Amino acid sequence: MNKHSNIAGNIAYDDLREWLVQAERLGEVREIKGASWQEDMGLVAEAILRAENGPCVVFDEVPGCPKGFRMLLNMFAGVRRNMTLGFPDHLTKAELSDAYREANLVNPRIIPHQIVDQGPILENVDTGDAIDLMKFPSAVWHEKDGGRYIGTGTYSITQDPEEGWYNAGAYRAQLHDSKTVGLVMVSGHHGAQHFEKHKRAGTKMPIAMVLGGDPLAFFYGGIEVPYGTFELDVVGGIRGRAEKMVKGRITGLPIPANAEIVLEGWVTPGKTHIEGPFGEWTGHYAGGAKEWPVIDVQAVYYRNNPILVGVPPMGAGPDEMARYRAVLRSATIKENMARAGVPNVLQVWCHEIGAARCFHGVSIKQSYPGHAVQAGTIAAQCGGSAYASKYIVVVDDDVDATNLEHLLWAMIMRTDPKRSIQFIEGSWDSIADPTLSPEKKAMGDMTHSVAIINACKPFHTRDKFAPSNTPSQEMLKKAKDKFGWLLEGK
Repeated sequence: MNKHSNIAGNIAYDDLREWLVQAERLGEVREIKGASWQEDMGLVAEAILRAENGPCVVFDEVPGCPKGFRMLLNMFAGVRRNMTLGFPDHLTKAELSDAYREANLVNPRIIPHQIVDQGPILENVDTGDAIDLMKFPSAVWHEKDGGRYIGTGTYSITQDPEEGWYNAGAYRAQLHDSKTVGLVMVSGHHGAQHFEKHKRAGTKMPIAMVLGGDPLAFFYGGIEVPYGTFELDVVGGIRGRAEKMVKGRITGLPIPANAEIVLEGWVTPGKTHIEGPFGEWTGHYAGGAKEWPVIDVQAVYYRNNPILVGVPPMGAGPDEMARYRAVLRSATIKENMARAGVPNVLQVWCHEIGAARCFHGVSIKQSYPGHAVQAGTIAAQCGGSAYASKYIVVVDDDVDATNLEHLLWAMIMRTDPKRSIQFIEGSWDSIADPTLSPEKKAMGDMTHSVAIINACKPFHTRDKFAPSNTPSQEMLKKAKDKFGWLLEGK
């Protein structure tokens, strides 16, 4: 089981280019020249994104795009995921998650961003007729997608029009034309809440969409932080220094000074465009093609030789999106549970097979009757987990909840289906859920049920429960040390 790491994080980069240098030093970057956005980039994504240790790929000399305009794929895999979060190479993904939690969530720091006058993002600023979004190497990621998607490795900055706080949220963007992109914000998310306030007031929403930049900032755009908190200020706290930002010339919104590409403009209530279909994180085209808001782009900021970031969801198994969310969301839920007063939570893992959203394992050291049900319920409905979770499996401390096979073994062998499963009705769901009926979607009812599976030994008879024949950690180590060579072909 995981132990306390006592390892402090140290982020060794400030932007995507510095990160890329670090990844190259690890020998984990490959370059491809001449790949097409129409098909080749999507084929590369299919080839590498599901692999635990697949390379980072940089596409250059993309046909139809200006010289030097690049696309980067697969930031979070291999040894570089530890580097990305600032921890030693030897940590496993579960140890990485715990180290991240202890360093950044137990006693979180918030350092407000700093507004500066200049930054690399201002090297090129296109406005008016000079705006041409078609020149960036955005790809068609899946064979049934409805078009090119310029925003998959993206986050958008908005401001609450009533309370004044900023949000950075990861919302996908389809490329509609040279000056317009789509904006898919799911109801309940902070950016969508900002937009609802603008709709009620009858005002346009200012927005700045970051299409390439600091990996850490992008990851935080897709992870839950408390209401009223600006993700870039959280990133500043993790780094130990304020994030430098410039004011957008159109909206005045803060824009990362060292970002690669930023679109600035307005979202007008009632102005929509058909978006999709898009191969989503659930492994389906559940959202279909429908009307979604659009961004009318008024300014495009980009560095010399800009790098667009692609993080397409692959679905039907682990992918890059699931990998980074597993590490960060597992830590978030574990900390949420501790703050909610659930004791003796040893492990939490948001399994990649469920896109690190739908299937979570929790191991506890049972301390009182009802402890397992309490743990499962909080794990299902806390801030880090409420959106789109489906199955929470709670196990005893002799089960490795981070190991999918071990977790499933306990779920199968230590449960009675009728007795061991409880359901939460009316839980927050995603429009990407293929099980949502057309009738519920039409009503705007984005809810479903969540199963709490108690795979712990019954508390009141746990001492009489049949003992497991699973070997102890000491015996496993002894077997590996003495006879592990048999599996190594020696």
